Amino acid sequence: MSDQNVRNAGFTSSGISGGSPASLMMSQEARASGGGVHSGGPTSTLQRMGATGSTHSSGFTSGGIAGGSQASQMMSQEARSHGGGTPRGGTTSTVQSI
Repeated sequence: MSDQNVRNAGFTSSGISGGSPASLMMSQEARASGGGVHSGGPTSTLQRMGATGSTHSSGFTSGGIAGGSQASQMMSQEARSHGGGTPRGGTTSTVQSI
């Protein structure tokens, strides 16, 4: 995953771009959670990465999630909280797909 892909999706240093895939994602996540976007969820995670330009160093790569990285810790934690699997549409899978 590259910082450019995250910015192209609408996660920028100045916030989420209106009319972008990021704004659609934020809207869908807010509706699903009753009106807010949770800290640590897909939208907030991608926005933090887009604002700081830290996608590559976090361990999300085009070849998959790098072992021992922040991304692998995120995936492991998410899998444990979901009974052993990483859910489709969850934070890890969403960030990795972008």
